[in-house]
Parts: sequence; structure tokens; C-alpha cells
Amino acid sequence: MKRVLEPEVMDTAAEAADYDAMDHAEVNARFCEDLLAETAALRSPVLDVGTGTALIPIELCKRAPGIEVLGIDLAEHMLSLARHNVARAGFQRRVRVERVDAKALPYEDGAFGTTISNSIVHHIPEPRAVLAEMWRVTAPGGLLFVRDLVRPEGPAEIERLVALYGGSHPPARELFRASLHAGLTIPEVEEILGNIGAASAVVRMTSDRHWTLSCVRRA
Repeated sequence: MKRVLEPEVMDTAAEAADYDAMDHAEVNARFCEDLLAETAALRSPVLDVGTGTALIPIELCKRAPGIEVLGIDLAEHMLSLARHNVARAGFQRRVRVERVDAKALPYEDGAFGTTISNSIVHHIPEPRAVLAEMWRVTAPGGLLFVRDLVRPEGPAEIERLVALYGGSHPPARELFRASLHAGLTIPEVEEILGNIGAASAVVRMTSDRHWTLSCVRRA
């Protein structure tokens, strides 16, 4: 099935509110558990690319005392909710958010001890740029950990996944359906990694709808 792009930036107040209202708790907890299982000690600073409303940085701070996270996103309405969520959780000293284009990060090579991203890659029309930037800013010895949606083989599988995970809120179901259409396959991700010099990264299916990339940068 061909990839069908969705909007790169969800930047209306309604879209941000719909996203924030979705139940991400289980998915975010699993992401953080799997991330922490990849390394004996998570290295700060952590860069969260496509942080949305900062739910993963908040969850990560609960599980990893002492780490500091910079969350970036291009959607200002998302970041407005992110700031509110961070303040409500009491993590203002450990979590910052900035409006930044993930395709052109304004940070030096190797600036981050850990680079993470959950479900931003499928929003990018040309994902090579964002993966290359995430790889560039990860420090030698640092971990790159990316999870995103797999594009299913056909419409029937998309509808099965929407029925299972899309929830009961119609806008949320439509968002999820569009995201599945925009996802990448594992071979597509592996080809990109080879082109950016990250061929050593391991990409694997980690649920019936997610692929996960994990790699410690050696140089």
C-alpha cells in the first residue's frame, strides 16, 4: 500500500486539544519502559523530537530521577499545552520545550546524550532529513531511540487497528487512521538509515502497529 501523507504540523487549538485528550498513558509508559531497558544509565540532556504536549518527557522524569529533557515541536498550540502539562506535573526545572523544526535542528553535533522520538517520523514528507538530524545531534556513546507507526499492508489491517486502538472519539479515530496511512515500513526505515550512516541501528517490530529503532552511536 502506498504511503499517503498527512499534515506535517497539527497547529490549531482544536487539533492540539484533540491530541492531548487522547489516552496516551499506556503507549507512553511502554515507550519509557523500553527506552530505559536499552541502557543502564540514561544520559542527559535528552532531546525529545516531536514532543507534542510533553507527555513523554513528563513520564520519563517520573521514572528517571535527575535527567533533564528538551522537548521540541513545530506546533505552537501543542507547545502551549506542553508548558501547562509540565507545570502541572511540577517538572519546570527538568523539562524545557522549544519551537524547532526537526528537519533543521539548531544544535551542535553530538549535543545530546540521548535522542528520542515517538510518532513524529510519519508526519514528515521526507523522513530522511529528520532521522539524519537526530543522528547528527546524538553524542558518541549516546542512544538514539525512535518509535513510530508501521504502514499496514492494506485497508483491512488499517481498519482492524483503528477499531482496536482508535478509541471512541471520532476525531481521534480519524487522526489515527491518517497516521497509519502515513507510516513507514521497516525496509523503508532501514534504507534511510543506510543512507545517513546509521546502518548499525536495529529496527524491529515492537507491537502490531509500531516499529522501534535503537542504536548507540559509536562515533
